[in-house]
Amino acid sequence: MKIAILGGTRGIGRELVRRAAESGHQVTVLARDPSRLDAAVQGLTVVKGDACDRDAVAKLVADQDAICCCLGVPPSRKPVSVFSESISLVVDQIPDDDGPRILAITGVGAGDSRGHGGFLYDKIIFPLLLKRMYEDKNRLEQLLRDSKANWTIIRPGLLTNGPQTGKYEILEDLTGVTLGKISRADVADFMVSELEQPKYERRVVNLCSPRKSRT
Repeated sequence: MKIAILGGTRGIGRELVRRAAESGHQVTVLARDPSRLDAAVQGLTVVKGDACDRDAVAKLVADQDAICCCLGVPPSRKPVSVFSESISLVVDQIPDDDGPRILAITGVGAGDSRGHGGFLYDKIIFPLLLKRMYEDKNRLEQLLRDSKANWTIIRPGLLTNGPQTGKYEILEDLTGVTLGKISRADVADFMVSELEQPKYERRVVNLCSPRKSRT
């Protein structure tokens, strides 16, 4: 499978590059600074450019089976637009549902997952540091919902740098749920699994490590 990745130099995207390549897929990464890519991963194709540059995105998306949007930005109180701008450019290249799959990372706080991150996250971290970011992640989600593309929106819980375990919960109904932690490596594992064996086309999923059962 040919997999294109935006945001492949850090975080979930970096883990996805490794996981997809290990699974034998052809990986193409859009990067402003290709030197930041993991040198240990063999066989990468690199498109140098910015995720908000139309020509660079068009070059990345051409002849791909899947596009994975894993962009991230530092917390800021200033307006954020990179998520919606980049996904708009991707969607523009995919006129209908016969095109490549789109997997997009947002996170706990987007859409109806807001209020499911725990007291500290919901009441302090989110309003002080993440509100602007998630306003744009909401715009990203709406652009995908309004498109004809075959998308899956992925909202991980609180991210860690832990190992890939392959053990995590995939939730669509968050009633009564507080999303806990999940490693970036496990998010990448889910993404590759969903591309190889699709189960959540045009659906939104929330990911977290297995919760303790209540007795």
